[in-house]
Amino acid sequence: MFIGKVVGTVVSTVKDEKVVNLKFQVVQELDEQAQPRDKYVVAADTIGAGQGDLVLFSQGSSARQTTLTDGRPIDAAIFAVIDSWDVAGTLVYQKEGLETTRWDPKET
Repeated sequence: MFIGKVVGTVVSTVKDEKVVNLKFQVVQELDEQAQPRDKYVVAADTIGAGQGDLVLFSQGSSARQTTLTDGRPIDAAIFAVIDSWDVAGTLVYQKEGLETTRWDPKET
């Protein structure tokens, strides 16, 4: 599982029938402090992510584990839009307009 930012879209009018109706996004991988890495992937978007969204994506056989990608020739898939994340108790990212409540393992 990786964290990335949607930075573009790939459009293809001629494609294998197994990938018809899938949207493809260009995702730039981010490090643990939300800084861009020099790595990009084209990922099938299973959830409707948009330009600029921070997302969770998987690669390899894990990318074929979603409902939309099962049995398809997919090597990367976006499966979640990130609302917020923290590292070692420090907030790294919070989606604009959202109020974050922290999960406390003592409360479970």
